[in-house]
Amino acid sequence: MEFTREIYWNVGHGFTTLVPMYLLFVVAAAAFVAGFRKRIQIYRLGQPLDRTDQRGERVKDMLKNVLFQTKVSRVEGAGTAHALFFWSFFALFIGTSLIVLQADFTDLLFDVKFLKGNFYLVFSLVLDLAGLLAIIMLGGLLIRRYLVQPEGLVTKTDDALIHALLLAILITGFLIEGARMAVTELGTPLAGWSPVGLGVATLIQGVGEPGLRSLHVFLWWLHLLLALGFIAVIPYSKLRHIVTTSANAFLADRGPTGKLITVNLEDEGVEKFGANAVEDLRWKDIFDADACTLCKRCQDRCPAFATDKPLSPMLLVNQIGEVAFTDPKADLIETVGRDAIWACTTCRACQDICPANIEHVGKIIEMRRNLVLMEGEFPGEEVMAAMEQTEVNGNPLGMGYASRGEWAEELGINPLSEDAEVDVLYFVGCYASFDKRNIAVAKSFVQLCQRAGVKLGILGKEEKCCGEPMRKMGNEYLYQTLAMEMVEVVKGYGVRKIVTTCPHCFNTLAKDYRDFDFEIEVVPHAVFLEELVLSGRLKLQGDSFACTYHDSCYLGRHNDIYDAPRNLIRAAGGRIKEMDKNRDQAFCCSAGGGRIMAEEKLGERINVKRVRMALETGADQLLSNCPFCLTMFEDGVKGADAEERLRPKDIAEILAERLA
Repeated sequence: MEFTREIYWNVGHGFTTLVPMYLLFVVAAAAFVAGFRKRIQIYRLGQPLDRTDQRGERVKDMLKNVLFQTKVSRVEGAGTAHALFFWSFFALFIGTSLIVLQADFTDLLFDVKFLKGNFYLVFSLVLDLAGLLAIIMLGGLLIRRYLVQPEGLVTKTDDALIHALLLAILITGFLIEGARMAVTELGTPLAGWSPVGLGVATLIQGVGEPGLRSLHVFLWWLHLLLALGFIAVIPYSKLRHIVTTSANAFLADRGPTGKLITVNLEDEGVEKFGANAVEDLRWKDIFDADACTLCKRCQDRCPAFATDKPLSPMLLVNQIGEVAFTDPKADLIETVGRDAIWACTTCRACQDICPANIEHVGKIIEMRRNLVLMEGEFPGEEVMAAMEQTEVNGNPLGMGYASRGEWAEELGINPLSEDAEVDVLYFVGCYASFDKRNIAVAKSFVQLCQRAGVKLGILGKEEKCCGEPMRKMGNEYLYQTLAMEMVEVVKGYGVRKIVTTCPHCFNTLAKDYRDFDFEIEVVPHAVFLEELVLSGRLKLQGDSFACTYHDSCYLGRHNDIYDAPRNLIRAAGGRIKEMDKNRDQAFCCSAGGGRIMAEEKLGERINVKRVRMALETGADQLLSNCPFCLTMFEDGVKGADAEERLRPKDIAEILAERLA
């Protein structure tokens, strides 16, 4: 006995079957194409953006993300269930394609059959198990959505219809198989290789052959209509994410991570900066709305949303889509809301976890740019004052620029204007230059470098703010003014290497300044100090101590630096008690996105919430390596009434205390 089956059993393989079947397929395909053509017209409302460079790498990443579900499966539970459903449904799609290939092409045209023998046995078993797994996973997702109902999960009529359609396709598939097997395979060795179909066949065999044949024909055509209907409704329903989310893996920003698009402020043809309408955004920003699956991962990770601010990254993306497809001329800023726009800390928690490669932060920055550059609007008077202070004194703290290097006078560190022959330029930053608490960090870092024999230099009064807080707050003009001045000054001294104690300065100099022909190597102090320790130039000693560590968003998610700080802590004798939210899932300190300049007036204070997370570890020291974080945590321990229980410190301070 040859192991195989008649593919068009009971329905026939002639004109009366194939012609209507393929005509229906053409109709479904036409509906599919027409739906996406209309949507593409809406995408084109946006500004141009080229995402076709590095095509080989893009294709590779797309296949990796789609076929292996790498981003989807990062979240256990729903993510795992979705991945398993995808793999099982994809296996069924491949199986169906092989059946069509043999029945309507290789067998019909060349008399070649490959679905036979041992291959067919494995084929039958795999498809049966895939179908069963798909039903189980879909059932689990149904229970989660309609019974468990996780907080924040948006459920629409669309979801119910999609679940019903998918279940109907899967169940009718097994009923068709069961009816066929009840007539042709019961009692044969072949039946055991389709265990689910065998179970169905056993249950319905009492119907009798005439009834089974009638049932089979009816269900076969119903199954076909359901499958073709599935194809047809993709562009018109949430199912479109099958195409758009996959495409977004190809269209993903290839870095540098978090780098913003630099505006050409000298273009006299530009009448408006930033975005207050969808046509001001880039086409990818509109496309992102169609790629969104409303999985709420971004919302769950957003520190603003978690502290009762009116910002949901998921809602924001979908508001842009709703405006684009229903009223493209509507005021985008009024739709999203100013408080939501200003609440973002640009921590990238949303983008990092998004399985659809949606870019939330850039959209918010574009709306901020419009508010600042076109309307002169800021989230508060304190932010406007900080901007004005930066314009006058080169820093948002209001300190006189001439005193910027005074903290280093007693340490024997000279500005480059007096001695440009140095190993490394230390770009100090505003807080380490003027804020008493952060000056202690700068002094500790200098002490460590001097002990290791590294000759540092600073810019002193020639240094100004790198412009990062201003840029993230939307003031692109002030940022570019500061950036171009800093690039000219640093390049004028022939500097070969820069080290920073501020991740925001590091990120800006290492990435954003590249748009101004700035190619000097920039290293964060955690990485620089780790190199000194590993090389033996910096020796540490001291007793063991317990601490917890906070991953700065701009060192962690923006630059993927997680191990160097931890290695330094352990080298100094530290035992790290990790907070639940750590590494790429770390909770923000609240100071990013320029919010270091703004008062937090809505909801719970983000820094206090993070301090409470640190307190839960039982450690009495909260270490970080960011002046913004240190500043916010000094304030946060007061807000959490924990000044006696938790001491925020920079890693450089811990190392300086433990020099051998």
